[in-house]
Amino acid sequence: MPMSQSTCTILLGGELSLTERLRQAVGGSRFIAADGGMRHALALGITPELWVGDFDSTPADLEGAFPDVPRQPYPAAKAATDGEIAVSEAIARGARRLILAGALGGERSDHALQHLLSAVGLAEQGFDLLLTSGKEEAVPLLAGTIELDLPKGSLFSVLGFSDLIGLCIDNARYPLADFHLPFGSSRTISNVAEGKVRFSLASGRAIVLARPYDLSGV
Repeated sequence: MPMSQSTCTILLGGELSLTERLRQAVGGSRFIAADGGMRHALALGITPELWVGDFDSTPADLEGAFPDVPRQPYPAAKAATDGEIAVSEAIARGARRLILAGALGGERSDHALQHLLSAVGLAEQGFDLLLTSGKEEAVPLLAGTIELDLPKGSLFSVLGFSDLIGLCIDNARYPLADFHLPFGSSRTISNVAEGKVRFSLASGRAIVLARPYDLSGV
């Protein structure tokens, strides 16, 4: 399936920096905006195919900037966040890779944490996930192997949402081999990439959170 059909970027309400990595990640993507996340469409210079939410965090001037984008309104008293609704719409429209832009940071730490948890759940269903603020990136790590292309000297952490069994980290300043990380341990916080980093896991649920523009490890 072409990228334009299989990849959808969800514009969320958190912070978003227009970095080169962000622009490369969303290039060729479809877009769906969740409520006030539509402000990122202005910054990116794109027009989403759908705008969902209760619109309680959408200023009037933003509403006027996109008069032709179809809207799907929901009441404020609903059983899901605007972001979750937007993700469901993207999946219904055929997306298999989901980029959650504006998913990290911002004023609502509860929303940011929920985005991380939701990403792990979606990864377990077979979807490919990237969460990004432009400056920070996060990807789920489940049983199997993933690789992240990170600049040498940039920081990354592995956050376990369960005990992690058989964790391996290669091409990093602090490599691990067949490691058991207990739930809640800080052992895998603030590692340093030596370039493309390879992660593998026998069992467990985790998020790899990377800071590709933070070269304090050089």
